Amino acid sequence: MALFPFAWADGDAPATLALRCLTELDPLPAEASLGLVYATGAIGGRLGEVLDALRASAPGITWVGTVGDGLCISGREIYDTPGLALLVTDIPAEHYHVVAPDGDRWPDSMSDWLAGRNGAFALLHGDPTDAATPLLLQQIVTHEGVGFVNGGLSASETDHVQVAGVLRRGSLSGVLLDPLVGIVTDHTQGVTPIGPIHALTEVHRNIAIRLDGRPALEVMREDVGEVIARDLQRLGGYIFAALPVPHTDTGDYLVRNLVGLDAQRGVVAVGDDLEGQAQLMFCRRDGNSAREDLERMLARLAQRLDGYEVRGGVYVSCVGRGRNQFGDQSEELRIIQDALGSFPLVGFFANGEIYNGRLYGYTGVLTLFVS
Repeated sequence: MALFPFAWADGDAPATLALRCLTELDPLPAEASLGLVYATGAIGGRLGEVLDALRASAPGITWVGTVGDGLCISGREIYDTPGLALLVTDIPAEHYHVVAPDGDRWPDSMSDWLAGRNGAFALLHGDPTDAATPLLLQQIVTHEGVGFVNGGLSASETDHVQVAGVLRRGSLSGVLLDPLVGIVTDHTQGVTPIGPIHALTEVHRNIAIRLDGRPALEVMREDVGEVIARDLQRLGGYIFAALPVPHTDTGDYLVRNLVGLDAQRGVVAVGDDLEGQAQLMFCRRDGNSAREDLERMLARLAQRLDGYEVRGGVYVSCVGRGRNQFGDQSEELRIIQDALGSFPLVGFFANGEIYNGRLYGYTGVLTLFVS
């Protein structure tokens, strides 16, 4: 089957970018149906102008997408300028369903569409500033008929907008794909564990009080090593907490920022609620390890793709990755291209990455459409 049409453009007004992309896509196949649209944060609230231009010129396509700190496209990263990337699929209308919540719950129409579909795939985009986002994520993850959830949270200095058929703001939105749509996906971590997994023996909200029965800060000092332990100001952006994912044999974990230390009380504050969590470990940010883990993920995918054709893909990477971890010559996206070859790829640098229904940080999530 043919590759999905895709196009990108940068450095112009939003509506002009849309028209440039559509010109590159012309003529669109008669089967063109669901489109993915990602824009840089420099466009922000003007994403509506892009959507208006897309709907006027290609009224038969339903668009889904959001804005990011930068764009991920085939072998290239785009930052610090108005930028736009489009990917157009030919997924039949009966095999996808655009979703957006009704207040603090998902609408009945979603349940109706999911009826009889076991194992649907969800691609979601969310607002990192909305308290309803994690709650709605948990709702859809546990919804009967939903099998796997990927996506990411928007990143913009101006407006965390989304597209789900129409322009919208707040919480989550996206598209459900029928299990008949071929999907292969995996994720890669950007930090490396530096010590053993510890039992969270005493916590209060987001504060780790005792690990393995000892003061949490004392345990952390041992794990990070003497040099860093002597100057805890060096921890920021380098040392993180990680919550091991239970009931998994892959050693997966969710990375969370350290948001505070209290030397007098010996406690460590983490950027997530620790109530109900059983374990915690510490990690370091390491560019070499991130590259190696990305290459391992791509090797796994290459094996799983044997016998399949990649028609297109979506890559959601953390704002802390890309040029901030791999270098400013689009190395992260070049590594993907070198490993899997050239294919239509769009995506964005996010404020949080969703993989298998969990909200990650410092992670890259690759979703491939295959046949």
